[in-house]
Amino acid sequence: MASSAFINLVPKSKKKTLTIEDVKELLTYYKEITAKTGEQLGWEYSQTAFPYEVKETPEGKGQWFYLKATEDRYKMILIGVGSQPQSTEEEPLSYIQVTLHDQSTHGDKGKANEFCKFLAKKLEAELKLFTGSIMYYYKR
Repeated sequence: MASSAFINLVPKSKKKTLTIEDVKELLTYYKEITAKTGEQLGWEYSQTAFPYEVKETPEGKGQWFYLKATEDRYKMILIGVGSQPQSTEEEPLSYIQVTLHDQSTHGDKGKANEFCKFLAKKLEAELKLFTGSIMYYYKR
């Protein structure tokens, strides 16, 4: 059974709206900083930190994409963007949904949690993990 985590933007977040391209840029930034960490350690850490390729299908264009594993112990992670209304007078706030497919492994779940925490911290957002626990990364 598939399960999802949500990164919800709140009024105090850095941004109010997000696109799929914004999420891809943040994941690219994640890959870059983990590669630099690997260089400092003298270890090929970038492939271990992000063992996926970004894939997009025609039907998901602009709404969702998936991360396809490049290593055996991982399979896939689905990532989508949407928005939800706050109240009648305010503009809707965006959210990122990270979904583990039925084929996803425990390794995928660990990486998905890591990516969710990174994205929530960068966006200063609220994170609802796969377990239902909520973490707050915005100033209150």
